[in-house]
Amino acid sequence: MSVQIGDMLPYGSFLVMGENGPQEVNVTEFFADKTVILFAVPGAFTPTCSARHLPGYVEHYQAFKEQGVDDIVCLSVNDVFVMNAWGQAQGAGNIVMAADNSAELTTALGLELEIATAQMGLRSRRYAMLVINGVIQQLWLEEPGEFGVSSAEHVLEQVS
Repeated sequence: MSVQIGDMLPYGSFLVMGENGPQEVNVTEFFADKTVILFAVPGAFTPTCSARHLPGYVEHYQAFKEQGVDDIVCLSVNDVFVMNAWGQAQGAGNIVMAADNSAELTTALGLELEIATAQMGLRSRRYAMLVINGVIQQLWLEEPGEFGVSSAEHVLEQVS
């Protein structure tokens, strides 16, 4: 069962690259008293994720800030080193590149996807959500293989 609009984000954590290496971030603490766009991709450095999904949020970062968004988080079932390298390669310095290396947060959200046919294993579904003070206000969930409703452009239209 996946999370729904009105649900609190589940207890959990993700990893980011800090000044001194990998740093664990508590979900409850991070999302408290903030307006956050959380979007997830099936994998760092994958075609749609690298060509369209992450670049859209990088490009429209300032427009989201002007709409009152405090942070934008990109979540993927990858390790923190891969997420950090992908963020650097994409010029995503303003985006929180969140690694869910063991898919614990993704499965707690109920948004996991098994991509065995592409030999990628357990990954996240592609989605975006608007989270205010830890509560999911909007959820834009893509069907497998699709990209549209979770794009930065679509989400920005919805929050404007």
